[in-house]
Amino acid sequence: MILRPVSRAVALTAIVTLGSLSLSACGSGKSGGGGQTNYVTSTGGISTVAKGERKPVGPIKGETLQGKHLDVADFQGKVVVINAWGSWCPPCRAEVPYFNKVAKEMKTKGVEFVGINARDGDKSLSKAFEDDFDMAYPSLYDPTGKLLLSGFPKGTLNPQSLPSTVILDRNGKIAARALGSIDDNKLHKMIDPLIKEN
Repeated sequence: MILRPVSRAVALTAIVTLGSLSLSACGSGKSGGGGQTNYVTSTGGISTVAKGERKPVGPIKGETLQGKHLDVADFQGKVVVINAWGSWCPPCRAEVPYFNKVAKEMKTKGVEFVGINARDGDKSLSKAFEDDFDMAYPSLYDPTGKLLLSGFPKGTLNPQSLPSTVILDRNGKIAARALGSIDDNKLHKMIDPLIKEN
């Protein structure tokens, strides 16, 4: 049997994935954050913060995978869904169709989706991931994880693994978080209460 270049790429991706999993725990890591958080975690793994206890998100801005400037602060007045992902992460792949579906459904309801592509040293693999899944929203390129560290202050609901999803309320404050892969039902459980807030 002759190995084609695609097969080598798949093999290389598998090796990178295994190495990355050991470093990042893809779905259950414990890096960053800490301190008193004042949040409640439901049995479904969704953590929420009461409206009066929320803290503002730090600066999350930079260049997208498509080379455009994006600043989450520009979405003030909207609910913002921030999903941290890596092209090498199987749970990230599993949840993308749900994120695409909900992003399209919620666009007219004042909800913006932003990805943060973290820990991917090869931007071409990240762009291929974005193209393969026809992602309905832009992703900031964050190969070193700098945005994940600076954007979520200590003591807040921060992305501690890949994938992680953090929801900001209309005032740019951190309102909810889910660690690990989630589906459209969990996304709605996180987003819908924030849409109804005054």
